[in-house]
Amino acid sequence: MGSETLRIREIKPVLSGYISKSRELLKISAVPDEDTIHDIRVFMKKSRAVLKIAGHVNSEGHQDRDLMSLKQVGQIMSHWRDKSVHRKTLRDLRKEYPSLFSKIESDEKIAGLMRKPEEVTEPDEEMKSGIMAIDDLLNKTYFRIRFGEIQKAEAYFLLDQLELSFGAVRNIYLECRNSARPEKIHKFRKRSKDLLYQMYFFRPVNPSRIKQVEKRLERLAMNLGKYNDLYQLLKTIGYVYPDEANPPAMDELVIRIREMQDDYLTGAWKDAYKCFCPGKNLSDLIGFKVVEG
Repeated sequence: MGSETLRIREIKPVLSGYISKSRELLKISAVPDEDTIHDIRVFMKKSRAVLKIAGHVNSEGHQDRDLMSLKQVGQIMSHWRDKSVHRKTLRDLRKEYPSLFSKIESDEKIAGLMRKPEEVTEPDEEMKSGIMAIDDLLNKTYFRIRFGEIQKAEAYFLLDQLELSFGAVRNIYLECRNSARPEKIHKFRKRSKDLLYQMYFFRPVNPSRIKQVEKRLERLAMNLGKYNDLYQLLKTIGYVYPDEANPPAMDELVIRIREMQDDYLTGAWKDAYKCFCPGKNLSDLIGFKVVEG
């Protein structure tokens, strides 16, 4: 395929749309619900992924500032999300292992995490401050992107940036397969999601193939995300082994959680190998390559 025939989605309208939708979601309710928090965080991740591949075309040099602003939004919302994720994870485990949970539901940390918070119609001072900060960050970032001079980069140049992103993810995958530490796995998930969100702009070039890759990356990220949710839950519970204070039921629960993590990783590694096995390059994955001239 010649570089003159490569047609991709325009960056600026999509990127400004992510920020605009986030601003609208934030205004729906005085207290953001779980869906709103989730959706805004996804828009922030998508926006940052776009800036990583295309931020260099901003002639005014706002890329670093915008990346930091969008990261701050996600950080402010992260602890609002974490509590609901732990609660949902524990309730799913209780449905799966009811007899086991009947033996540990009195545990102070377990009970506290599973307790549904009271409904509130007004944010507390901490959340109010967070919402104001998020609103300010989104507004400033939106206007920098919407009215700034983001130049239209050559499509083949953006493809080169996608190639670099692919290479970085492949390297992290190899590191994970040789030393599967939770922190490294979490990084692999984040970078693979960056690649997923960046792929969207190239979908018009080879729709069926790109959609196939996107589905595989989505499944990969989902499995790695579930693995990480369980890892974060264990950290929050503060489980330590060996510890004579642990009741047998708690040890068994952790074994069940480890088994689930193993299953999620098994599924993730299958998809990861098909995308990032040694020797595979980006053109093999997406089904086209660009020849200049």
